Amino acid sequence: MMLYLPDEEATLAFAARLQTTLPPGHVVFLHGHLGAGKTTLVRGYLRAAGYRGTVKSPTYTLVEEYPLADRTVYHFDLYRLSDPEELEWMGIRDYFRPDSLCFVEWPEKGEGFLPLPDLEIYLEPENTGRRLRISPKPI
Repeated sequence: MMLYLPDEEATLAFAARLQTTLPPGHVVFLHGHLGAGKTTLVRGYLRAAGYRGTVKSPTYTLVEEYPLADRTVYHFDLYRLSDPEELEWMGIRDYFRPDSLCFVEWPEKGEGFLPLPDLEIYLEPENTGRRLRISPKPI
């Protein structure tokens, strides 16, 4: 499925719809260049789920944790990861639980240490907005 999201508000609205359909236990890979809207999408998901705290990009921390009533959302940004084996050292497998939802930016940097995604979202800037493409779980 492909969508054109003309502005940030449209990205937040799409994320709110995603929040109603994406249950705990899922892994979502987010693809796109710097500034493509990956963190905006996660922020929209969290706002729709009732989270009111600050939502920031985990570029320097690798992961941010957001506790919700029925799940914990983990937002990973692997852009600065120098070796995928670092994920093993940080206990990456402990994050992927039935009661958590994991968004992973730059998943290719963690190849071999990440589970297969349930959903892949590709974001690409286009005009003043962004083009969004969704791919379901690989078979």
